[in-house]
Amino acid sequence: AINFFSCYGIMPVLGYALARAIGAEGPILAGMVLVGSINGGQASNLCTLIAGGDVALSVLMTTSTTLGCIIMTPAICKLVLGTVVPVDAMGIVYSTIQVVLAPIFLGVFMNTLVPKVCAKVAPFTPVVGVIATVLLVGASVAKCAGPIANAGLPLQFACLGLHLFGGLLGYFATKVCKYNERTCRTVAIETAMKSSAFGFLLASKHFGAFNARVPSAVSVVWMAIVGS
Repeated sequence: AINFFSCYGIMPVLGYALARAIGAEGPILAGMVLVGSINGGQASNLCTLIAGGDVALSVLMTTSTTLGCIIMTPAICKLVLGTVVPVDAMGIVYSTIQVVLAPIFLGVFMNTLVPKVCAKVAPFTPVVGVIATVLLVGASVAKCAGPIANAGLPLQFACLGLHLFGGLLGYFATKVCKYNERTCRTVAIETAMKSSAFGFLLASKHFGAFNARVPSAVSVVWMAIVGS
């Protein structure tokens, strides 16, 4: 419950506050809120392992926020950003189902139908995942190179602050509830690390302004740095 609140309560508010703090308007403001309102990133599981957190809990949290984003992300975007930039809430729902739910169900189906084939393929999937992530990050930044440069350092600091302060707030929120250190670390990482590449996809397809995708492109890089 704390992780879900941190992901869809603390982070969208923090994204909005930081965007206002740097004087962002319109598309950049929308993009910052979008980054704050998407689900936790799968890379958080690896970072949790490195940080000595609870990996099983991390996977559970990532799964819960990933499933939750089908409702929460379009709802937050429509509620907060509907008057800022055009937002296709139902389009976000459909894209989320295609990008999030479909692969999960396909993986479960394949593991049930042909478990031996899946077991043989499994050792290669981490490499494929890394390559896909590098391509997504590179493509996201390359498409927005001009707007990123024009936005300057304020946007860089805002995206850095979103992941850094978000992680700290998640950590202390868990600490206040008297959870142990491993759980606090896990929630901190889960809160800080967002699925920014997915945010870039949503902004590209369902936001009516090109620059709405810029914060997601910047966030992809800072999330990896803060997480590591």
